[in-house]
Amino acid sequence: MFLANTHPDHGHALDPADAAALGPEAAAEALRLLAHRPGYAPTPLRRLTGLARATGVAAITVKDESGRLGLGSFKALGGAHAVVRLVLEEASRRLGRAVAVEEIGSPEVRAVAAGLTFACATDGNHGRSVAQGAGLVGARSVVFVHAGVSEGRIAAIAALGAEMVRVAGSYDESVAEAARVAAWEGWTLVSDTSWPGYERIPGLVMQGYTALVAEALDALEAPPTHVFVQCGVGGIAAAVAGHMATALGAARPAFVVVDPARAPCMFETARAGRPVKLEPGEPTIMAMLDCFEPSLIAWRVLSRVAEGFVTVEEDEAIAVMRRLAHPEPGDPVIVAGESGGVGLAGFLQTAGDPATRAALGIDAGSRILVINTEGATDPARWAALMGEPVPVVAGDREARA
Repeated sequence: MFLANTHPDHGHALDPADAAALGPEAAAEALRLLAHRPGYAPTPLRRLTGLARATGVAAITVKDESGRLGLGSFKALGGAHAVVRLVLEEASRRLGRAVAVEEIGSPEVRAVAAGLTFACATDGNHGRSVAQGAGLVGARSVVFVHAGVSEGRIAAIAALGAEMVRVAGSYDESVAEAARVAAWEGWTLVSDTSWPGYERIPGLVMQGYTALVAEALDALEAPPTHVFVQCGVGGIAAAVAGHMATALGAARPAFVVVDPARAPCMFETARAGRPVKLEPGEPTIMAMLDCFEPSLIAWRVLSRVAEGFVTVEEDEAIAVMRRLAHPEPGDPVIVAGESGGVGLAGFLQTAGDPATRAALGIDAGSRILVINTEGATDPARWAALMGEPVPVVAGDREARA
């Protein structure tokens, strides 16, 4: 289902604070910090020439995050980036001087980090990023997981040194519990969603995501004309849309937000014209997107720069996983997790509907960009959904180790 953006702020410039947090200078800083992380390399662009031909567009390009920093997800950029930034800031305050990222492994900075605890709630991938960032600087991490998080994902977070706390209920209930306990214990909450009075740290998380957008724009021969990105609470969608709006200005692409039909919190927020909290229903297989209340920062950005909002059904998500694993002749094999291919599913739905296609101006000259936000971060779950083992492709082994 497609919903055009009719919000009064649509087409307006970003709030100055959001433009600063997501713009080119912020992305350059995120890339500078990222360059100091072990194993950093830009993730690849995969061109789906056969699928582009089949859908009548000039190009479909996938920014493939399935091998990102050994975590297999774009989330490796966000939580860890925020943790490193916060440690550098606290070390600067305590040492009475500016502390550079080059000093992150120094005894003085690690002594500061050793006294800090970073907490978060997660569907799986954000918690791995926070835990990895805490391990990088020598801090403690505590990760809250809700009832729907698989045992495989819990084990992957714990393997990075995090202390795990189980919470009954949904993702949103785990977010509330993490915030409550962190406030009581004096820990630093690193959430990827925001609410009134809590925006700076989620902004740092989103700023980390802008690194992948900067990588993509640098590698593309020409900017995309259309971008489809899956949503969840909205951090990745807003980071991509916000960075492209500030970096490309009037040449920015048409941006479409994609939600699961069973967890359409941003779609319903757009329909209402204000943030909406949904009642949890039947869980979606798109586990990383099983969210029922949008981030306020994300909505503020998307209300201005998204052209529309789409929901995809469960079978569409599985179909795109299968289509990427068994691609058109000549196209690369891409392993996408349950949530990884949802942006592409949104495009395929749109491309198949003449009215929506026309409304968005998709034609033979269109250049489509989507993001594979995760690989098989739970290989057992992937295999169960697909009825086959996870294929091993170049660069994929480390991400699923």
